[in-house]
Amino acid sequence: MARSRFLVAAFFTVILSTAATAERIPVKHIQVPRHDFMVARSETGKIVARVEFTQVVQGDEVTMRLTYRFVDGSIDDETTTYTQQGTLKLVRNHHIQKGPFFARPFDFAVEAATGIATSSTADKNGTIHVESEHIDLPDDLANGFVGTLLLNVPPNAAPFRVGILAPVNGGRLIQILISPEGEQPFQKAGQTLKATVFRIHPELGGILGVIATLLGLQPKDVTVWVMEGEKPAVVRVVGQLGGYGPVLSSELDGTSFGK
Repeated sequence: MARSRFLVAAFFTVILSTAATAERIPVKHIQVPRHDFMVARSETGKIVARVEFTQVVQGDEVTMRLTYRFVDGSIDDETTTYTQQGTLKLVRNHHIQKGPFFARPFDFAVEAATGIATSSTADKNGTIHVESEHIDLPDDLANGFVGTLLLNVPPNAAPFRVGILAPVNGGRLIQILISPEGEQPFQKAGQTLKATVFRIHPELGGILGVIATLLGLQPKDVTVWVMEGEKPAVVRVVGQLGGYGPVLSSELDGTSFGK
């Protein structure tokens, strides 16, 4: 286990030093209060979690919360605050995974203004240990609001990168490559609508990618469907939660997609 954690930290660090410059996306769709529900299914189609999304807006500041409540009692709970002044800018992010669904549970938070990342872990006796570390964060850090970012990306945009602070060894900066992949029709409330499909790829190339694959630590790509129109919304997400574990398909209530 210690060797695996060391290698994870090593390849995240190398990726950071060699990754290309990331970008910040201009805000085209101002966010408003929302309250949506999704259902999450396994790759076999079995319902494994109910998902609730809430969004509160105060001036230029938006606070959103995405909570997966699993049938086995597990929880994935992420709260993110960001500003939408010209571009989206992270204020803070707090992400918790706990319960039997997660092989590596975590409690990880970051304050963008101070660069302080905080990890809370429990030892075998249940004692909580809290560790904080200062990290030089990029302006494009997108923890918790990648989906919102995609609402402002045109379907014909060129692939681009943004930064993510991964909850590994106190926090490690990586980049993800986001690529539009065309459109797909779907059904909602008896209507046929279109969604822009985006693929999100963690850049773990070369020998580091090979090591990650051998250790079972290579995150899989995530695919996101964004409903087009004047009020775009994320309607489907297929991928792992937190970059590891089983692949889930999460769909907005009332929508259906073809095979």
